[in-house]
Amino acid sequence: MTNQILTRMGDGERLWMDVEDVMDDIRDGCADAAQRIGVPELSEEDQKKLFDILAEPSRIVSVNPGEEVIVSDDGTTMSFYSGQDGGGVGTPLSRQQAVQTYERACGADTTSLGHSDYSYKPVKSIINFEANDYYNISQVTTAPFFYGAQPNMGLYFQPDGPCPNAAELMPLGKIEEARQAQEQACDYLADDLVFVGSKLAEVGLEGLNFDTSGSAGDADFLAALQGVERLKEKFPDLPILMGGAGEFILGMHGELTYDDKRIAGMYTIDQVKAVEKAGANIYGMAVNTATTESVPWNLARAVTFLKATTDTAAIPVHANVGMGVCGVPMMEQPPIDAVTRVSKALVQIGKADGL
Repeated sequence: MTNQILTRMGDGERLWMDVEDVMDDIRDGCADAAQRIGVPELSEEDQKKLFDILAEPSRIVSVNPGEEVIVSDDGTTMSFYSGQDGGGVGTPLSRQQAVQTYERACGADTTSLGHSDYSYKPVKSIINFEANDYYNISQVTTAPFFYGAQPNMGLYFQPDGPCPNAAELMPLGKIEEARQAQEQACDYLADDLVFVGSKLAEVGLEGLNFDTSGSAGDADFLAALQGVERLKEKFPDLPILMGGAGEFILGMHGELTYDDKRIAGMYTIDQVKAVEKAGANIYGMAVNTATTESVPWNLARAVTFLKATTDTAAIPVHANVGMGVCGVPMMEQPPIDAVTRVSKALVQIGKADGL
């Protein structure tokens, strides 16, 4: 075996690393995650397994036979017809054609539909059109068919929404006013999540995806949890996938709680328990990729977070392997060599239930 391994940085740059440097980055990534969430680092055996995956000479790698997992998605079909700036290839396909192509040509485990402005607030005003499209496509597909969008509480602040802008109030020292604005936005957002989910459930919704929950902080995450709770009360059999925005929840408000636990600062091991409590069926785990660190460092860190999270979870955990999360480089078109190594490690070492 050569003394160097071809790998990448978190921004996608290819580089050769000495074997010793790769092992050092694996140890450092494990230590960073373990210290943050207070769990043991990956065992020496697991770290060696991770090294072996990274050191495989093939450009593309895969899990062992029998260890395959389900792949869920958030808007993957948009990649067929959207532009390059959104990671798409710009083919002239309708949404229905894209969904059917993904299902039939790519053999997708699940498919999904979403509006091009991938947030629930803009969907509310066109929900009748979205529900009609969802219903029609659901009649010609077989794989589980989700509707997805982001909670994206930022759209509820001025000038885009009705609430005072918390990000403008905080620098002025108006902390209490900023908190009140976030609480108001949280209520509006939760109502919209329930409204959209209910309308889609009425036409036979097979699954709902709250994607990147908590992107605007703890109030955003709380709104998603409340939305899940209320939808589950109305539609107990509706499958809901709730995905996080990062390995910990930003404390933009700082004092909000759920189930008597502070939301700000929740790491993945706490996020999954909150998502369970709300009633969601799948937790989507995200760990942010550091672009200035190597893929070995980022992946070791993500696997450590994931293993601790799957150990404590009572519901399936799907690790997010999109752009710039869970060890995948931050690129519009993530390289297949990195994506497959990340996927294999998350499944075989981190014990992800799906990707």
